[in-house]
Amino acid sequence: MTGKDLPDFKGLKTNRKAFFKSNLTNQITVINFWFESCPPCIAEMPELNNLADKYAKKGVRFVGITHDSPALAKRFQKKNGYRYEIVSLSKAAISKLNINHGFPSNILIGKNGKILMAMANFSLVDPEFKEKSILFEQKLLNEIK
Repeated sequence: MTGKDLPDFKGLKTNRKAFFKSNLTNQITVINFWFESCPPCIAEMPELNNLADKYAKKGVRFVGITHDSPALAKRFQKKNGYRYEIVSLSKAAISKLNINHGFPSNILIGKNGKILMAMANFSLVDPEFKEKSILFEQKLLNEIK
């Protein structure tokens, strides 16, 4: 899927307002696929929060996509300190976007709307995922430049 456009989608933010793929136009975006009862999803959230904080001032947008309801996602966000915006989609809509990496997974989208990289778990400390996570962040930095 690298080099292809992210498929179109529509979901609901935690405030129940509509969210469309077009909301991401001309932005570097990291999309994190997760759900509340996914231990590996929860395990990577602190590192993703740090990454979001690190790049927020550089115009990078972080969006969490879940099949949990907006209300459940909002409650989870408050309880667990998940700091970036969350969008709820149906499982069918997620399967069209998730590029078969399962949960958790992360997609880096360039300003032109093309997929720059997709990967499973993000971790700069876990040796199993560190190499790909470093590459993911490097691609993010290259897109910022």
